[in-house]
Amino acid sequence: MRSNKPRAPLCAVALIAGVLLYPTFAAALTLEQALQLAEQTAPSLEARAADVQAAQSSAVFAGELPDPKLTLGLQSVPIEGESRWRADRDAMTMQMIGVMQEVPNRAKRRARTEAAQAGIEARGVQQFAELLNVRQQTAEAWLAAFAIEQKLTLFKGFYHENQLFSQAIKARIAGGAGQTADSVLPQQEAALLAEKEDELLTMRTIARAELRRWIGDAASQSLTGDWPEWRADPASYQQNLQRRPALLAYEPMTREAEAKVRQAIAEKTPDWSWGVDYLRRGNGFSDMVNLSVSFDLPIFTGSRQTPKIAAERAKLSQLEAEREVALRIHTQQLAADLAEYQRLDRALARLDQTLLPLAEEKVRLSLADYNAGTGELTSVIDARRQLVDTRLRRVDIARDRSLSNARLHFASGDTQP
Repeated sequence: MRSNKPRAPLCAVALIAGVLLYPTFAAALTLEQALQLAEQTAPSLEARAADVQAAQSSAVFAGELPDPKLTLGLQSVPIEGESRWRADRDAMTMQMIGVMQEVPNRAKRRARTEAAQAGIEARGVQQFAELLNVRQQTAEAWLAAFAIEQKLTLFKGFYHENQLFSQAIKARIAGGAGQTADSVLPQQEAALLAEKEDELLTMRTIARAELRRWIGDAASQSLTGDWPEWRADPASYQQNLQRRPALLAYEPMTREAEAKVRQAIAEKTPDWSWGVDYLRRGNGFSDMVNLSVSFDLPIFTGSRQTPKIAAERAKLSQLEAEREVALRIHTQQLAADLAEYQRLDRALARLDQTLLPLAEEKVRLSLADYNAGTGELTSVIDARRQLVDTRLRRVDIARDRSLSNARLHFASGDTQP
């Protein structure tokens, strides 16, 4: 009969190997790890990178001459007499092959190059803005999920306190100092706690789904860390307002629009082209060469070039006006975000320093009055409910403060936590 003893060490080795091969499933997920995963896997960042690459490739030929043209043909072919449709009988008949090159004027080519370079810079800023957006959305999803986990952790203490409370009431009833109906109240409190916990479990599923949108299956891992703290100096944010990616993008966009205006103006300067043709005649006739130069004649500028220049200048004016609108919007949004962050910062300090200690003290005093026979059990239950709500609200305020901090941080163009 075969022995099964060697299987235990093999199982242990397999388990250890599994942990080493898949460390991400054993470790908890921090905010910074979530941000790194989002950067590595976000499809929108791949799209922006491809857009930048496309702009760079397009800029390579922006100021180059167009491709030359090959010309082929027959000239002076007779259509009557004995030599009709013959290319080698008549002295005037020639087989032609040639090359023609169009040469746009230098100002036009320079403007095209400048517009292409500005387009690359604009797309680079847009790529950076998308990176910040991905990081912000990931941070917000992580914070929402982390807050729910923090609340669920509190429920272990809530249930433990409820059990101790229930035991105290039963002991008081057994000693003849309480009413039998009082034993129901801790059970009701436990049921209400379970109801709140069920709501949180549902919210956890939703929050994890949102986080999974940004980091994939890693969203199923447990979360670890603390509430993030980013720089929140109002003077610094005001000073760096113009450095926000949403506003920085207008600088290369404006240069691109200005280059297009110059390109439209350059349309008034004639382009030219040159050509060389080799003409071969039949036997006994000498071959020939044609040399040619041609020029555009922009003589209808009032109906062609001038309206185009006006259109490009109008687009430039539109862009400048939109930049001013965006600046005002961001100025207003910054003031509102700073005010909200400062309010939440004060609210969190107030909870830690005043409201939470008072709620805990109220529970102790109500319980002391009840044990002394001078207070009602319902007062104890109400005080305990207020303490639970205050502890849960403390998590909400900490979450909202971190979310407000994240909006300020990422909107300013910062990428490091």
